[in-house]
Amino acid sequence: MQSYIEPNTGMTDIALAMWAGFRLSLKSAGVLVLLSFLVCTMSNVLVPKLKTDSIRLWMGGFYIAILSILFQARFPYYNAFHVTFNQNVFNTMNDDVYALFITMIQEYNLPVRLLGALVILYFLYFLFKTLLKSPNYPLPHFTTKTQNLFFRVFVVMMIPIFMIFMRFGGSFNYNHSINWENGAITKSSFLNEAILDDMQALYRAYAVHDRMAQGDQISGIHKEKIREYSKLVAGNNVESDDLTPYLARQAAGAQIAKPRHIFIVIGETYSQWPLMEKFDKLNLANGLKDIIKQDDTAYTQAFLPNASFTAMAVTALVTGLSDVSIPVNYQQRSYEQTYITALAPQMQKLGYKVDFWYGGFPSWERIKDFTLAQGFDHFYSCADFGAEPDNIWGTKDEYIFQALSKHLDKEAPTVHLILTVSNHPPYNLDLDKAGFDAAKIMDGLPEDQKNNKELIRKLGHYWYMDKVVHDFVKETKEKYPDSLFIITGDHSDRVNVTDTPTPYERYTIPLVISGPGITKALLPSDIAGSQVNIMPTLIELLAPKGFTYYSIANSLTKGNQIGFNNDYSITPYAIGKITNPTDYEVFNHGDLSKIEAAQDSSQDKISMMRTLSWWLLVKGNQL
Repeated sequence: MQSYIEPNTGMTDIALAMWAGFRLSLKSAGVLVLLSFLVCTMSNVLVPKLKTDSIRLWMGGFYIAILSILFQARFPYYNAFHVTFNQNVFNTMNDDVYALFITMIQEYNLPVRLLGALVILYFLYFLFKTLLKSPNYPLPHFTTKTQNLFFRVFVVMMIPIFMIFMRFGGSFNYNHSINWENGAITKSSFLNEAILDDMQALYRAYAVHDRMAQGDQISGIHKEKIREYSKLVAGNNVESDDLTPYLARQAAGAQIAKPRHIFIVIGETYSQWPLMEKFDKLNLANGLKDIIKQDDTAYTQAFLPNASFTAMAVTALVTGLSDVSIPVNYQQRSYEQTYITALAPQMQKLGYKVDFWYGGFPSWERIKDFTLAQGFDHFYSCADFGAEPDNIWGTKDEYIFQALSKHLDKEAPTVHLILTVSNHPPYNLDLDKAGFDAAKIMDGLPEDQKNNKELIRKLGHYWYMDKVVHDFVKETKEKYPDSLFIITGDHSDRVNVTDTPTPYERYTIPLVISGPGITKALLPSDIAGSQVNIMPTLIELLAPKGFTYYSIANSLTKGNQIGFNNDYSITPYAIGKITNPTDYEVFNHGDLSKIEAAQDSSQDKISMMRTLSWWLLVKGNQL
C-alpha cells in the first residue's frame, strides 16, 4: 500500500510510526494477556491441581483467529474509506448485510482474504501450540525462608508494575502514555492510521460512537449550552422551554416563480473532483459541466456531504439535521413523529406532495419506513416500478428516471427526492452498451494509471451516472420547462485517480441548482455549505414573504459561509479537520484576512448546529 504514503514522507516518519505502533500495541497485547492471566494463571495459583492448558490453547486460538480476519479486513476498509476501522463500522451493522456480503465477494475478494486469514491462523496457531508445550520454568528455591519470601514478594510486586507498563503503552503514567487520541504523531495521514492496530482502531470506533451517543464533548457537541445556542440561532428574545420557536425562520419572499416539479438528485458518490479544471481531460463529468454552464444554473464548489455514508446524506435531506454519529433512521423518535426541521411537512405547507425515488430496495437502511414516517407521501423503489435489479444493490440509474418521467404528466406539484445507485460496488454495468469510451478516460489519467483497468471501470460508472442525470435534466427541461433541479452527491471519498488526493479533492461534492429564475449570482464564490443547507435554501427560493419554516442551518441565499460534517468543515476559501481548525487547505485564494476570519467564526457555528441536532434526536423539542 505504499502508493498511499504521501510523497514528502521520509524514513524518519516510518520509523516513528513503527515505534509508536509498537508502544500502542503493548496496550492491546496487555488486554489479551490480562484475560489469560486471570482465567488461567491465577486459577492455577489458587487451585494448583486445576488443568488450564486446554483453556489457554482455546483462548489463544480464538485471539489469533479474530486478529487474522481483522488484519485481512483492514486493507479493503482502508481502500474504501482511507482510514482504519472507525465509527463507520456501526453504520455497517445497520446496512443490508446480505448485499454487503455479496459486494465483499465480488469487489473485495472475500474468499481470497479469508484464505489468507486461514493461512496466517494455521502458522500462528502452530507456533502458539508449540510454545505452550515448551517446559515451564519453576521459581528458584533459596536456602532461607527470608530469601524465598523476599523473592516471591518481589515477583508479586512486579506483576502490577508490569501491568501499568503495558497499560500506558511503555510508560508508567498517563502524561507519557500513548493512545488512539494522541497517536497521530507523523505528518502522514496514512502512517497515522497504520499506527493503530486492529484492536485499537475498533476501540476508537466504539469510543467515538459511545461519546456521540452520550452527547459528550466531541467535534462540537456541547449539550450544556443548549439554551445559549437556541437563543443564538433564534437571533431574538425568545424565551421558551420548547425548542420550536427558537428554530423558526421567516422567509424573505419568493425569488423564483413556483415550479410545478422539483427534483432533488442525490448522486451516489457524485464527487466534485472530476469537475475541477486539472481533471478536464478525463471527460468524466461532462454532463454536469454542461448543466453548470447554462445561464439558468448556479453552482458552488465549497460544499460538503453530511457524512461519509449514503444513509447520512439521506437523513440530512429528509430531517434537516446534521450528522452526529447517531443513526437517525434507527432512532425510535424518527418513527413516532416528524422532526420540526423535516423537509416533507414544510414543503407540503407550500402546496407540494413529496416523493422518494430509490434505485435499490425498500428494506435498505429502513429507507421506506423512515421516509414515510418523516412525512413523505410516496416511496418508490426498483421493486415498485418493476425494474430488474442490475446487481445486489438495485437497478440501473436510467430505470429510476424512466419510471419517474412516466409520473409527471398527471402529477400534482411534487418534490421528488431521488437517490441513484449505479456508481457503487460491485461496478458491474455493461459500460460498452451504455456508450462508454474508455480511451477518452485513459488519455486524462496519470502515466502510472493509464493501464489500471479496475480504476477505469470505476470511473466509467461515474461517467454513466453523470450521463443519465444530464439526459434526465435535459429531457425534463424540454418537456416541463418550469421544473427546478437541485443536484448533489451523497458523499465523495471512494474513488480518486491518485491515492493521495488533497482533502478538497477527496471530500467535497457539487451543489448545482438549475431552473427558471436561477442565475449564477444565486451561489456566489463567497458562500459555503453542506446538505443541511439545501432545505432552507429551497424554501427561501419558493416561499412567500413571512412564511414560517424551521431549520438549524441558514439558506445559501443568505450568504452562509460554513459547511461541515463529522470530520471536516469548509468555508468559501478553505477546508480542514474540525478537530484541528488551524490546519487547513486553501482552495480559493484571496484576502488572507477573510480566509482567517471565516475559519475563526466556523467553530462556534458548527458547535451550535451539531448541538441542536443532537438535542432534537436524543431529547426531542423540550429543553
